Amino acid sequence: MKIIIEKDYEAMSRTAANLLLGKMYNNHRVNLAITAGATPVGMYQMLVPEVKGRSYLENVHFYNFDEIPIVGEKQGVTTRNLTTLFFEPAQIAEENIHELNETNWESQDQRLQAAGGLDLILMGIGSDGHFCGNLPGTTKFGDLTSKVAIGPKLKEGLAHEVGGDSSKVPDFYVTMGPKSVMQTRQLVMIANGQKKAAIIKEAFFGPVTETIPSSVLQLHPDLTLILDEEAAAEIKDLL
Repeated sequence: MKIIIEKDYEAMSRTAANLLLGKMYNNHRVNLAITAGATPVGMYQMLVPEVKGRSYLENVHFYNFDEIPIVGEKQGVTTRNLTTLFFEPAQIAEENIHELNETNWESQDQRLQAAGGLDLILMGIGSDGHFCGNLPGTTKFGDLTSKVAIGPKLKEGLAHEVGGDSSKVPDFYVTMGPKSVMQTRQLVMIANGQKKAAIIKEAFFGPVTETIPSSVLQLHPDLTLILDEEAAAEIKDLL
């Protein structure tokens, strides 16, 4: 496990952008699964001008690792957000975007294998230790891509993702499971802010347990954590 601690959010975002660009600069096909949400916003703002219009990056293919369908709409939450944050402003070709959704999740692992596997997953970490859509109590370490039921409490919490209308939140979402993620060649996790400090310590310096799903990532042979100083506050003395 490699841990990179940067001074602040901007520096952390630049390091993450540079790491992804370095992965993209290969002659062979490159398969990347990338994250939405608030944490990578700065990184995408830095990446867009480096990717837009670059014909030599046509070998790079993009995947989403989870999806919350939106009732009555074509795109789910993750794909919609990735489109806004990165795909549209960077002008990523449609044929280079490979959507995981509620109709094809059962074939996700086979499709990835046929494409040569994922070279890298960029993800964040939840305050409960979840990664991708693997929340505590929803998946097991041995699970591949899965369909996960959304209970009443989670459904209420997800309403903000669909504009506040809980009727648009489905009864399930889909996610690459821990086993699927662990088959990826390189894992990169980004985290910023004091609110992530405690879970970073618990997940990566505590026991491997399904109650803290991200703890399994300790076992991956090529994991990089990119943190700002606040997110690293509780582990600095452990390094």
